[in-house]
Amino acid sequence: MHNYARGFSLGLTAYLIWGSFPLIISMLGFANPFEIVVWRIVFGFLTAVVLIAATRSFKSLREVFKSKTNITWIAASSIFIFINWLVYVIAISEHHVVEASLGYFINPLVTVLLAVIFLKEKLSAFQWTAVGFGALAVIVLTFDYGRLPWIALTLAGSFGIYGLAKNKLGGKVTALNSFAIESGFVVPIAIVQLVLVQTIGGGIMFASQGAWGMAGLAMYGAMTAIPLILFGAAAQHLPLRFMGFMQYLTPIIQFTLGLAVFHEPMPTARWLGFGLVWMSLIILSFEALSHKSRTKN
Repeated sequence: MHNYARGFSLGLTAYLIWGSFPLIISMLGFANPFEIVVWRIVFGFLTAVVLIAATRSFKSLREVFKSKTNITWIAASSIFIFINWLVYVIAISEHHVVEASLGYFINPLVTVLLAVIFLKEKLSAFQWTAVGFGALAVIVLTFDYGRLPWIALTLAGSFGIYGLAKNKLGGKVTALNSFAIESGFVVPIAIVQLVLVQTIGGGIMFASQGAWGMAGLAMYGAMTAIPLILFGAAAQHLPLRFMGFMQYLTPIIQFTLGLAVFHEPMPTARWLGFGLVWMSLIILSFEALSHKSRTKN
């Protein structure tokens, strides 16, 4: 039985945690962004292992490795989520919170384009219009920033491809198992990255702030796993369309933090660019609701 109240509370908690990440990363500013990502991976992986042990999911975890197809797609997803994490932490550390939020606003548009390219799906006129508004927004923001909004595009692209890889799994691997394997695959990369931080990046700062600093870095890693598990649980109680609308909570929170807490500039051209993106999302949402209504009829 679906429990909508439980689903909304779980989903809302997950998106609130994701939305709060800029605040958490800013508090970890004593460490190099590359080091922050290392501990995010390491402690996220350890959290997943603990959760698997607590839920006695080792049998289902072993089953995943029996399918080369599953492992291939999980390996692909691990690379792109690693890129996503790295670019995101660097963006927040370099005070590009608003542009990072843009990446997650345009992610649905990128997902639509990936569906056309890789899944051979056909877009409706509304969807093409939404993509057109998104492309125009990128042009406007390129003039505003004086460069391509590469942070937003990289975040949207990497997370979009990550979602595509997840789609290829077809729900055959649980969120917890998938996260554990993904994190495990990039732990060796994280170790190499940590060595580079020590040798050429100014040194490892994990213990530089005492127990509170170490706890903060560890907690950030754990909080990478927790909302993902909450999201998976929420999806079991809510229709996909509700989950789709809730995904906008995270960039809305991050955008608000960028303006109200971090006081990032928002010139007129940037408002115009974001307005075009929001218009494209309204069109996509309208099309999704119309399609749902037609399907019921």
